[in-house]
Amino acid sequence: MKVEIITTGTELLLGEILNTNVQYLSRKLNNIGFDVLYHTTVGDNPERMRAVLEQAMQRADIIITSGGLGPTRGDITKEIVMEVCHTEGYLDLDTWGRIDAYFAKKGLCPSQNNEKQAYVPIGAEVLQNDVGTAPGLWLEYKDKIFIMLPGPPSELTDVCEKQLLPRMLQRFSKHGIIMSRTLHLRGIGESMVAAKLDELIMAQTNPTIALYARYGEILIRLTAKAANDKEAVKLLDAMEAKVRKSVDNYIYGVDDATLAACLGQELLKQGKTIAFAESCSGGLASSLVTDVPGSSEYLLGSIVSYTNMAKQKLLNVQADTLAKYGAVSRETACEMALGVRKQLGSDYGVSITGNAGPGASEGKPVGLVYIAVATDNVVYCQEHRFMSTRTENKLRIAQTAISMAIDKLLEEKNNTEDKH
Repeated sequence: MKVEIITTGTELLLGEILNTNVQYLSRKLNNIGFDVLYHTTVGDNPERMRAVLEQAMQRADIIITSGGLGPTRGDITKEIVMEVCHTEGYLDLDTWGRIDAYFAKKGLCPSQNNEKQAYVPIGAEVLQNDVGTAPGLWLEYKDKIFIMLPGPPSELTDVCEKQLLPRMLQRFSKHGIIMSRTLHLRGIGESMVAAKLDELIMAQTNPTIALYARYGEILIRLTAKAANDKEAVKLLDAMEAKVRKSVDNYIYGVDDATLAACLGQELLKQGKTIAFAESCSGGLASSLVTDVPGSSEYLLGSIVSYTNMAKQKLLNVQADTLAKYGAVSRETACEMALGVRKQLGSDYGVSITGNAGPGASEGKPVGLVYIAVATDNVVYCQEHRFMSTRTENKLRIAQTAISMAIDKLLEEKNNTEDKH
């Protein structure tokens, strides 16, 4: 079944909000076997919305809209769909009762314009919304299915999980499924992965292989189409085994794996602790680590030493070091890593100092960063250059620091095992 997703709202076209609804819907629909072939975004304009809907009817079997179901005059999706489908609406008393009950729980009364949300196209089925006032709607017209969903992400997700997706699985039970599996790699570039997997990629049919670079890691997405879950898993297992023959040493996790979770697993396995001293990353590496449940077992703390004064007072970085080499230097990074390890009593101390941009600092170029890891016996330090925006640089820097910490944990572990 061919699907087109139409998201509505001038705020999307202006870039004022991120369109997370289309990402969520595409993932969910592809995972249950529907081919999402088109994404369209249109503003709150009747003529343009009508044109977009008519175009979608020419190329898709299922048209899903998001947004435009609210109580204001600018919320016109339902009205335009009714025009296109040549039907009218009626006041659905059950829906109006749910809207009234929703406001009553909050100690409020619905406004008169909320009644607009209780109007349902003749022939449509209501998809109940338990976390908001705008219900979803399922309307069939000729050989097309129109599915109208609320715009707020929490409401759209609620309607999809409880109402829409179960109905689609039931209605199209023989449709088959699409299942994806994502392998996460570190320590290797996208071009190198592509070269190692070239034969597999050229010969791919089902499953397919797609490569992505994202914030210092490489993703390999395997996608299989099959009649059921069991067959899809079998296809993915076989393809993953082939992929691992070429790049297994670089794979650190599957699907929802993160570098921070990988670091935590290794620290727990070795019974080690860690602490961070961050400057240009502003505490982001520590934040990523604390996103992992149970991270208090191994993360002892973090010091964000953004100024030279903080580096001196909190981490014991020497004034002479800062004067001679500057804050963005290998020497400062090493003293920061040693300092945080000593201050917090951790097995490993990780430091980050550099210039995330957008302007030069201390005569050092934008994107120059030093990352150091201090252990019992030695301090490792690496120089990096990051050439993106300030925000993206910070994330790449944090991810690189976490990845370097994993490397040093594994190196120290291997060195210890070799001695024995």
